[in-house]
Amino acid sequence: MRNDLNNRKGESTEQSPFNLTEMTQAYGEAWYWDKRYAKESTTTFDWYQKYESLSPLLHLYVPPTTTHQRVLVVGCGNSDGIRAVDLILFYHGELSNQLWFISITLVLSSGKKIGSAEVQAVFSEGMSKDGYTDIVNIDVSSVVIESMQKKYSGSPHLKYIEMDVRDMKAFESGSFDAVIDKGTLDSLLCGHNSKTNAAKMLEEVERVLKKEGVYILITYGIPAYRLRLLRESHSWAIKLHVIDKLLPGESSKRGTWELTCPVPINSDGSFREGGPPENMDVHYIYVCTKV
Repeated sequence: MRNDLNNRKGESTEQSPFNLTEMTQAYGEAWYWDKRYAKESTTTFDWYQKYESLSPLLHLYVPPTTTHQRVLVVGCGNSDGIRAVDLILFYHGELSNQLWFISITLVLSSGKKIGSAEVQAVFSEGMSKDGYTDIVNIDVSSVVIESMQKKYSGSPHLKYIEMDVRDMKAFESGSFDAVIDKGTLDSLLCGHNSKTNAAKMLEEVERVLKKEGVYILITYGIPAYRLRLLRESHSWAIKLHVIDKLLPGESSKRGTWELTCPVPINSDGSFREGGPPENMDVHYIYVCTKV
């Protein structure tokens, strides 16, 4: 399927084979997440990789033991109530400026289908247990933030703040050592005014980072498109890592490529000779250092 989509990338008049539904277009809207979080209940799910899978990479770029590290987790979501999850494969047409997607719903236990889940509170809890002492979590949903503030009221290392990632003026410039994003940029790219909203988010992320701070983006976005987006009006030093996708119930998987080894890429985003195969079923991790 990926090859089929890539073969069509230069056809500006090609129509998406999938309809953009109201649900996916609303992924960047607070009302959608308020509604979702208000009706979901008890089961946890950590989308876009679990903490134990990604911890070696975080230890490499944001070591918890050397100095005080202030970490911002954007689009934190909750650790409760996920019975199913839509896995979205994003394809952003280079010339047609269309967003194509394939939505695969996995029903975990209740038989009830729900939408995509950006569930990272479990991730932040894992960071806290691993030695990180200053983890700020933001989400646009007041419902989920109130829930998480109550749940983690006894955890001084975890802070939860209602905030739109496109407007983080409550934070001073250069106030974080790292920003972690597991799918929030992808959600904005799936919604209305995607390019404008993504640009606002990236501008704010760069602003709140300290010099030499890192923005760690975990995404479905392939290098040919994500690198272009990240480089627009930004002076990042970017390294690419990859990690095999985990299905619900999997705790680990033997990697196609060593997680902590950057993937050698050309300026256009293609993989260099000697790197991993380009048709890997992976999440892409862009480590963007502010220079």
